[in-house]
Amino acid sequence: AICRAKLIGNQLVDVKLLYKAEGNSTKGQHFGSRLQFDNNGKLFFAIGDRGNRDKLPQDLTLDGGKIYRINDDGSIPKNNPYADKEGYKPEVWSYGHRNQQGLVVTKEGLVIAHEHGPKGGVELNIIQPGKNYGWPAITYGVDYSGAVISPFTEHPDMEQPVKYWVPSIAPSSMILYSGDMFPSLKNDLLISALKPGDVRQLKFDEDEVVSESIIISEFGRIRHIAEAPDGSLLLLTDQRRKKGKLIRISAVSEDS
Repeated sequence: AICRAKLIGNQLVDVKLLYKAEGNSTKGQHFGSRLQFDNNGKLFFAIGDRGNRDKLPQDLTLDGGKIYRINDDGSIPKNNPYADKEGYKPEVWSYGHRNQQGLVVTKEGLVIAHEHGPKGGVELNIIQPGKNYGWPAITYGVDYSGAVISPFTEHPDMEQPVKYWVPSIAPSSMILYSGDMFPSLKNDLLISALKPGDVRQLKFDEDEVVSESIIISEFGRIRHIAEAPDGSLLLLTDQRRKKGKLIRISAVSEDS
């Protein structure tokens, strides 16, 4: 579910439900939940396949395995691709997704998402309205047991990722860096990863990834990355059996 509320002191007030996905699941995987506003106040959000890959991602009448777009009051934008299609979920923006862990909307309105593949097949996609991103009909990964999920990696009616990783890097979050503290990162994607644990810088040329660099690798599993108002980077580590840390990375000034 997606809710909005006002934070007054240390309390949430005026709580309003914006969207409730139908078909409650008790499964503990593939939540795929990320939120991102565009410059027009439209809210994009993701729901993973919830461990039901064979039913949800390819069915536009069901929730799960999709990216959605709504107005900030929960209403449906009239130009959503399925807003006027009877029986379809009118909030859906794209479908055929597995477990989306990174979501960015650029100033120009470009929607970029990454998602976990199974064993391999992690994808970075430019998300277009109404497009099918293939899961599980096409994939570059295999099941964790080694079993084949699909023998196909391409389909004429399904989108190809702009980049994929085999083996998996287990991506966990993503930002488009806009600060001035690190000029070499400006306007590039920064992806945090759990396996083996790093932050990657991706440079784009229109819709093509032209370079990838690992810029941070000394902290282990990175669960989340964020940009602070001053342009420094905030990393949240995930050490499983150890205590995770919140780490701030800033440029060293000449006076320090």
